[in-house]
Amino acid sequence: MPTLSRPRQLRAIVGLSSLLLALIGLAGCSKKVEQSEDIRPVRTLTLAPGSTEASMELSGEVVPRYESRLGFRVGGKIIVRKVEVGSVVKRGQVLMQLDATDLQLSQAQAKAAFSGADSQLALAKADLERYRELRAKNFVSQAVLDAKEASYKAAQSAHDQASAGLKVQANQSSYTTLVADAEGVVTALDAEVGQVVAPGSPVVRLARTGAIEVKVSIPEDRVEAIRQAKSVTVRTWAQRDNAVPGVVREIAPATDPATRTFSARVALSKATADIRLGMTATVSFSAPLPPGIRVPLTALLNDQGKTSVWVVEKGKVKLVPIEVAGPQGNEILVGSGLDAGQEVVIAGVHLLREGQKVSILGRPAVAAGAPQ
Repeated sequence: MPTLSRPRQLRAIVGLSSLLLALIGLAGCSKKVEQSEDIRPVRTLTLAPGSTEASMELSGEVVPRYESRLGFRVGGKIIVRKVEVGSVVKRGQVLMQLDATDLQLSQAQAKAAFSGADSQLALAKADLERYRELRAKNFVSQAVLDAKEASYKAAQSAHDQASAGLKVQANQSSYTTLVADAEGVVTALDAEVGQVVAPGSPVVRLARTGAIEVKVSIPEDRVEAIRQAKSVTVRTWAQRDNAVPGVVREIAPATDPATRTFSARVALSKATADIRLGMTATVSFSAPLPPGIRVPLTALLNDQGKTSVWVVEKGKVKLVPIEVAGPQGNEILVGSGLDAGQEVVIAGVHLLREGQKVSILGRPAVAAGAPQ
Protein backbone atom coordinates (compact mmCIF):
# COMPACT_ATOMS: atom_id res chain seq x y z
CA MET A 1 0.00 0.00 0.00
CA PRO A 2 1.56 3.25 -1.06
CA THR A 3 2.16 5.79 1.64
CA LEU A 4 0.95 9.42 1.36
CA SER A 5 3.33 12.27 1.60
CA ARG A 6 3.16 14.48 4.63
CA PRO A 7 1.41 17.41 2.89
CA ARG A 8 -1.27 15.16 1.56
CA GLN A 9 -1.78 13.68 4.99
CA LEU A 10 -2.36 17.15 6.44
CA ARG A 11 -4.88 18.05 3.73
CA ALA A 12 -6.76 14.82 4.34
CA ILE A 13 -6.95 15.49 8.09
CA VAL A 14 -8.25 19.03 7.50
CA GLY A 15 -10.91 17.75 5.09
CA LEU A 16 -12.13 15.13 7.52
CA SER A 17 -12.30 17.69 10.29
CA SER A 18 -14.40 20.07 8.18
CA LEU A 19 -16.75 17.23 7.21
CA LEU A 20 -17.16 16.26 10.84
CA LEU A 21 -17.97 19.86 11.87
CA ALA A 22 -20.53 20.18 9.08
CA LEU A 23 -22.25 16.98 10.17
CA ILE A 24 -22.39 18.24 13.76
CA GLY A 25 -23.88 21.56 12.58
CA LEU A 26 -26.56 19.76 10.55
CA ALA A 27 -27.44 17.65 13.53
CA GLY A 28 -27.80 20.77 15.71
CA CYS A 29 -30.05 22.51 13.16
CA SER A 30 -32.30 19.52 12.85
CA LYS A 31 -32.94 19.53 16.62
CA LYS A 32 -36.28 21.29 17.53
CA VAL A 33 -35.97 24.31 19.87
CA GLU A 34 -38.50 24.39 22.68
CA GLN A 35 -40.30 27.78 23.01
CA SER A 36 -41.61 29.12 26.35
CA GLU A 37 -45.25 30.26 26.54
CA ASP A 38 -45.80 34.11 26.67
CA ILE A 39 -47.69 34.95 29.88
CA ARG A 40 -48.14 38.62 30.69
CA PRO A 41 -48.28 39.85 34.30
CA VAL A 42 -51.19 42.27 34.89
CA ARG A 43 -53.06 43.93 37.71
CA THR A 44 -56.79 43.37 37.93
CA LEU A 45 -59.86 44.63 39.78
CA THR A 46 -62.97 42.68 40.63
CA LEU A 47 -66.02 44.80 39.84
CA ALA A 48 -68.61 45.54 42.48
CA PRO A 49 -71.62 47.91 42.37
CA GLY A 50 -71.55 50.92 44.63
CA SER A 51 -73.22 54.25 45.18
CA THR A 52 -71.64 57.14 43.34
CA GLU A 53 -71.67 60.89 43.61
CA ALA A 54 -71.29 63.53 40.97
CA SER A 55 -68.77 65.96 42.41
CA MET A 56 -67.31 69.22 41.20
CA GLU A 57 -65.03 71.90 42.63
CA LEU A 58 -64.98 75.58 41.69
CA SER A 59 -62.85 78.47 42.91
CA GLY A 60 -64.56 81.61 44.12
CA GLU A 61 -64.20 84.73 46.19
CA VAL A 62 -65.70 85.56 49.57
CA VAL A 63 -67.97 88.58 49.06
CA PRO A 64 -70.62 90.34 51.15
CA ARG A 65 -74.21 89.51 50.47
CA TYR A 66 -75.17 93.18 50.78
CA GLU A 67 -72.82 95.88 49.50
CA SER A 68 -73.96 99.48 49.19
CA ARG A 69 -72.41 102.12 46.96
CA LEU A 70 -73.01 105.26 48.95
CA GLY A 71 -73.06 108.73 47.40
CA PHE A 72 -74.07 112.28 48.26
CA ARG A 73 -77.61 113.36 47.42
CA VAL A 74 -76.25 116.75 46.37
CA GLY A 75 -73.24 117.78 44.32
CA GLY A 76 -70.20 119.59 45.62
CA LYS A 77 -66.54 119.48 46.56
CA ILE A 78 -65.34 116.91 49.10
CA ILE A 79 -63.50 118.58 51.96
CA VAL A 80 -63.39 115.80 54.60
CA ARG A 81 -62.87 112.01 54.43
CA LYS A 82 -62.99 110.21 57.78
CA VAL A 83 -62.63 106.53 56.78
CA GLU A 84 -60.10 104.28 55.07
CA VAL A 85 -60.48 101.04 53.14
CA GLY A 86 -61.08 98.34 55.75
CA SER A 87 -62.54 100.69 58.35
CA VAL A 88 -65.30 99.17 60.47
CA VAL A 89 -68.12 101.69 60.82
CA LYS A 90 -71.37 101.89 62.76
CA ARG A 91 -74.76 103.09 61.64
CA GLY A 92 -74.88 106.89 61.50
CA GLN A 93 -71.10 107.34 61.52
CA VAL A 94 -69.80 110.20 59.34
CA LEU A 95 -67.89 109.03 56.27
CA MET A 96 -67.35 112.16 54.14
CA GLN A 97 -68.39 115.80 54.01
CA LEU A 98 -68.92 118.33 51.22
CA ASP A 99 -68.31 122.08 51.20
CA ALA A 100 -71.70 123.42 52.37
CA THR A 101 -71.10 127.14 51.79
CA ASP A 102 -73.36 127.50 48.75
CA LEU A 103 -76.09 125.38 50.28
CA GLN A 104 -75.99 127.37 53.49
CA LEU A 105 -76.43 130.58 51.50
CA SER A 106 -79.36 129.02 49.66
CA GLN A 107 -80.85 128.02 52.99
CA ALA A 108 -80.49 131.58 54.28
CA GLN A 109 -82.19 132.88 51.13
CA ALA A 110 -85.05 130.43 51.60
CA LYS A 111 -85.35 131.46 55.23
CA ALA A 112 -85.61 135.13 54.25
CA ALA A 113 -88.24 134.33 51.65
CA PHE A 114 -90.19 132.43 54.27
CA SER A 115 -90.06 135.37 56.67
CA GLY A 116 -91.41 137.69 53.95
CA ALA A 117 -94.21 135.30 53.07
CA ASP A 118 -95.07 134.94 56.73
CA SER A 119 -95.38 138.73 57.08
CA GLN A 120 -97.55 138.98 53.98
CA LEU A 121 -99.80 136.23 55.31
CA ALA A 122 -100.21 138.01 58.66
CA LEU A 123 -101.12 141.27 56.90
CA ALA A 124 -103.59 139.55 54.57
CA LYS A 125 -105.22 137.83 57.53
CA ALA A 126 -105.59 141.06 59.47
CA ASP A 127 -107.11 142.85 56.45
CA LEU A 128 -109.56 140.03 55.90
CA GLU A 129 -110.76 140.09 59.50
CA ARG A 130 -111.16 143.89 59.42
CA TYR A 131 -113.14 143.86 56.18
CA ARG A 132 -115.37 141.11 57.46
CA GLU A 133 -116.35 143.40 60.35
CA LEU A 134 -116.96 146.25 57.92
CA ARG A 135 -119.05 144.02 55.69
CA ALA A 136 -121.10 142.96 58.70
CA LYS A 137 -121.93 146.64 59.30
CA ASN A 138 -122.59 147.07 55.59
CA PHE A 139 -119.81 149.65 55.25
CA VAL A 140 -118.18 147.86 52.27
CA SER A 141 -119.55 145.82 49.41
CA GLN A 142 -119.31 142.06 49.04
CA ALA A 143 -116.91 142.48 46.09
CA VAL A 144 -114.36 144.23 48.28
CA LEU A 145 -114.60 141.42 50.84
CA ASP A 146 -114.15 138.80 48.13
CA ALA A 147 -110.99 140.56 46.94
CA LYS A 148 -109.57 140.53 50.46
CA GLU A 149 -110.34 136.81 50.79
CA ALA A 150 -108.54 136.13 47.49
CA SER A 151 -105.53 138.12 48.71
CA TYR A 152 -105.46 136.10 51.89
CA LYS A 153 -105.53 132.79 50.01
CA ALA A 154 -102.71 133.96 47.73
CA ALA A 155 -100.66 134.97 50.77
CA GLN A 156 -101.36 131.57 52.36
CA SER A 157 -100.15 129.77 49.23
CA ALA A 158 -97.00 131.89 49.06
CA HIS A 159 -96.38 131.14 52.74
CA ASP A 160 -96.73 127.38 52.17
CA GLN A 161 -94.41 127.56 49.17
CA ALA A 162 -91.77 129.45 51.11
CA SER A 163 -92.07 126.99 54.01
CA ALA A 164 -91.57 124.01 51.70
CA GLY A 165 -88.60 125.72 50.04
CA LEU A 166 -87.01 126.33 53.44
CA LYS A 167 -87.40 122.68 54.38
CA VAL A 168 -85.87 121.59 51.08
CA GLN A 169 -82.87 123.85 51.55
CA ALA A 170 -82.48 122.64 55.12
CA ASN A 171 -82.43 119.05 53.87
CA GLN A 172 -79.99 119.97 51.12
CA SER A 173 -77.61 121.39 53.70
CA SER A 174 -77.80 118.21 55.77
CA TYR A 175 -77.04 116.11 52.68
CA THR A 176 -73.52 117.51 52.61
CA THR A 177 -72.63 114.97 55.32
CA LEU A 178 -72.47 111.33 54.20
CA VAL A 179 -73.19 108.83 56.97
CA ALA A 180 -73.23 105.02 57.07
CA ASP A 181 -76.70 103.56 56.69
CA ALA A 182 -75.74 100.32 58.45
CA GLU A 183 -72.90 98.63 60.31
CA GLY A 184 -70.26 97.32 57.95
CA VAL A 185 -66.77 97.50 56.47
CA VAL A 186 -65.52 100.01 53.92
CA THR A 187 -64.42 97.96 50.90
CA ALA A 188 -63.52 100.76 48.47
CA LEU A 189 -63.24 104.52 48.10
CA ASP A 190 -64.27 105.98 44.74
CA ALA A 191 -63.51 109.64 45.49
CA GLU A 192 -60.95 111.67 47.40
CA VAL A 193 -60.74 115.02 49.16
CA GLY A 194 -60.77 117.91 46.69
CA GLN A 195 -62.80 116.05 44.09
CA VAL A 196 -66.06 117.59 42.86
CA VAL A 197 -68.78 114.96 42.64
CA ALA A 198 -72.22 114.96 41.07
CA PRO A 199 -75.38 114.06 42.98
CA GLY A 200 -75.71 110.30 43.35
CA SER A 201 -72.13 109.47 42.26
CA PRO A 202 -70.78 106.53 44.36
CA VAL A 203 -67.95 107.62 46.62
CA VAL A 204 -67.82 104.87 49.29
CA ARG A 205 -68.53 101.13 49.07
CA LEU A 206 -69.85 99.67 52.29
CA ALA A 207 -70.21 95.93 52.89
CA ARG A 208 -72.66 95.06 55.62
CA THR A 209 -71.34 92.76 58.31
CA GLY A 210 -72.97 89.45 59.15
CA ALA A 211 -74.07 87.90 55.87
CA ILE A 212 -71.22 86.76 53.62
CA GLU A 213 -71.17 84.37 50.69
CA VAL A 214 -68.92 82.99 47.96
CA LYS A 215 -69.20 84.11 44.36
CA VAL A 216 -68.31 81.46 41.75
CA SER A 217 -68.51 81.18 37.97
CA ILE A 218 -70.20 78.04 36.61
CA PRO A 219 -69.46 76.59 33.14
CA GLU A 220 -72.46 76.30 30.86
CA ASP A 221 -72.52 72.48 30.94
CA ARG A 222 -72.56 72.27 34.76
CA VAL A 223 -75.43 74.59 35.65
CA GLU A 224 -78.11 71.89 35.93
CA ALA A 225 -75.83 69.59 37.91
CA ILE A 226 -75.19 72.34 40.46
CA ARG A 227 -78.90 73.14 40.68
CA GLN A 228 -79.44 69.53 41.81
CA ALA A 229 -76.52 69.49 44.25
CA LYS A 230 -77.50 68.05 47.62
CA SER A 231 -74.30 68.92 49.45
CA VAL A 232 -72.22 72.09 49.20
CA THR A 233 -69.08 72.70 51.26
CA VAL A 234 -66.74 75.68 51.26
CA ARG A 235 -63.06 75.74 52.19
CA THR A 236 -60.77 78.74 52.14
CA TRP A 237 -57.19 78.48 50.98
CA ALA A 238 -56.03 79.80 54.33
CA GLN A 239 -57.91 77.03 56.22
CA ARG A 240 -58.28 74.01 53.98
CA ASP A 241 -59.20 71.72 56.89
CA ASN A 242 -62.14 73.88 57.94
CA ALA A 243 -65.20 72.87 55.84
CA VAL A 244 -68.20 75.17 56.11
CA PRO A 245 -71.62 74.06 54.78
CA GLY A 246 -73.16 76.27 52.14
CA VAL A 247 -76.34 76.71 50.12
CA VAL A 248 -76.65 77.80 46.49
CA ARG A 249 -78.65 80.99 46.95
CA GLU A 250 -78.91 82.18 43.36
CA ILE A 251 -77.67 81.46 39.85
CA ALA A 252 -77.62 84.21 37.26
CA PRO A 253 -80.23 83.77 34.50
CA ALA A 254 -77.74 84.77 31.76
CA THR A 255 -74.04 84.23 31.11
CA ASP A 256 -71.37 86.82 31.60
CA PRO A 257 -70.60 88.30 28.15
CA ALA A 258 -66.84 88.19 28.78
CA THR A 259 -66.35 84.77 30.42
CA ARG A 260 -69.45 82.99 29.06
CA THR A 261 -70.09 81.53 32.51
CA PHE A 262 -73.02 81.79 34.90
CA SER A 263 -72.40 83.70 38.11
CA ALA A 264 -73.65 82.00 41.28
CA ARG A 265 -73.77 82.93 44.96
CA VAL A 266 -73.23 80.34 47.72
CA ALA A 267 -74.47 81.49 51.13
CA LEU A 268 -72.50 80.39 54.20
CA SER A 269 -74.84 79.29 56.96
CA LYS A 270 -72.17 78.94 59.66
CA ALA A 271 -69.45 81.37 58.67
CA THR A 272 -66.76 81.97 61.28
CA ALA A 273 -64.84 85.15 61.99
CA ASP A 274 -61.80 83.62 60.28
CA ILE A 275 -63.54 83.81 56.89
CA ARG A 276 -62.94 87.33 55.70
CA LEU A 277 -64.01 89.31 52.68
CA GLY A 278 -61.81 88.88 49.62
CA MET A 279 -60.49 85.43 50.57
CA THR A 280 -60.20 82.79 47.87
CA ALA A 281 -62.40 79.78 48.52
CA THR A 282 -62.97 76.36 46.99
CA VAL A 283 -66.60 75.28 46.70
CA SER A 284 -67.37 71.56 46.40
CA PHE A 285 -70.70 70.43 44.96
CA SER A 286 -71.89 66.82 45.16
CA ALA A 287 -75.10 65.05 44.18
CA PRO A 288 -75.94 61.34 44.73
CA LEU A 289 -76.31 59.16 41.63
CA PRO A 290 -77.89 55.71 41.22
CA PRO A 291 -75.64 52.73 42.09
CA GLY A 292 -73.32 51.70 39.28
CA ILE A 293 -70.02 50.10 38.35
CA ARG A 294 -66.88 52.19 38.22
CA VAL A 295 -63.49 51.34 36.70
CA PRO A 296 -60.21 53.28 36.81
CA LEU A 297 -59.20 55.33 33.79
CA THR A 298 -56.13 53.10 33.42
CA ALA A 299 -58.39 50.17 32.47
CA LEU A 300 -59.74 51.88 29.33
CA LEU A 301 -58.52 51.02 25.85
CA ASN A 302 -59.52 52.75 22.63
CA ASP A 303 -60.12 49.97 20.10
CA GLN A 304 -61.25 51.08 16.63
CA GLY A 305 -63.00 54.17 18.02
CA LYS A 306 -64.73 52.22 20.82
CA THR A 307 -63.97 52.28 24.52
CA SER A 308 -63.15 48.77 25.74
CA VAL A 309 -61.61 46.94 28.70
CA TRP A 310 -59.81 43.62 29.07
CA VAL A 311 -61.79 41.03 31.05
CA VAL A 312 -59.96 38.05 32.53
CA GLU A 313 -61.72 34.70 32.05
CA LYS A 314 -60.07 31.36 32.83
CA GLY A 315 -56.61 32.86 32.85
CA LYS A 316 -57.03 34.59 29.47
CA VAL A 317 -58.09 38.08 28.47
CA LYS A 318 -61.02 39.08 26.32
CA LEU A 319 -61.68 42.58 24.93
CA VAL A 320 -65.14 43.83 25.93
CA PRO A 321 -66.57 47.14 24.60
CA ILE A 322 -68.37 49.33 27.16
CA GLU A 323 -70.46 52.50 27.29
CA VAL A 324 -69.19 55.33 29.48
CA ALA A 325 -71.88 57.07 31.55
CA GLY A 326 -69.64 59.83 32.87
CA PRO A 327 -66.40 60.65 34.69
CA GLN A 328 -66.06 60.32 38.46
CA GLY A 329 -62.68 61.82 39.36
CA ASN A 330 -60.01 59.29 38.34
CA GLU A 331 -62.67 56.74 37.49
CA ILE A 332 -65.49 56.41 34.98
CA LEU A 333 -69.04 55.24 35.53
CA VAL A 334 -69.89 52.31 33.24
CA GLY A 335 -73.27 52.54 31.56
CA SER A 336 -73.33 49.04 30.06
CA GLY A 337 -71.03 46.23 28.99
CA LEU A 338 -69.81 45.01 32.40
CA ASP A 339 -71.37 43.12 35.28
CA ALA A 340 -70.51 42.90 38.96
CA GLY A 341 -68.07 40.11 39.75
CA GLN A 342 -66.09 40.36 36.51
CA GLU A 343 -62.34 40.85 36.71
CA VAL A 344 -60.87 43.62 34.54
CA VAL A 345 -57.25 44.52 33.84
CA ILE A 346 -56.27 47.90 35.27
CA ALA A 347 -52.55 47.94 34.38
CA GLY A 348 -50.72 46.78 31.26
CA VAL A 349 -53.74 47.04 28.92
CA HIS A 350 -51.69 48.21 25.92
CA LEU A 351 -49.45 45.11 25.94
CA LEU A 352 -52.20 42.48 25.64
CA ARG A 353 -53.79 40.68 22.74
CA GLU A 354 -57.03 38.76 22.40
CA GLY A 355 -56.89 35.37 24.14
CA GLN A 356 -53.49 35.95 25.73
CA LYS A 357 -52.72 34.17 28.98
CA VAL A 358 -52.00 36.42 31.94
CA SER A 359 -50.76 36.12 35.48
CA ILE A 360 -52.34 38.26 38.18
CA LEU A 361 -49.83 40.30 40.17
CA GLY A 362 -50.20 39.73 43.89
CA ARG A 363 -51.88 36.34 43.37
CA PRO A 364 -50.07 32.97 43.58
CA ALA A 365 -49.36 31.43 40.18
CA VAL A 366 -51.61 28.51 39.13
CA ALA A 367 -49.73 25.23 38.47
CA ALA A 368 -49.85 23.83 34.94
CA GLY A 369 -52.88 21.58 34.45
CA ALA A 370 -54.62 22.85 37.58
CA PRO A 371 -58.17 24.17 37.24
CA GLN A 372 -58.36 27.94 36.75
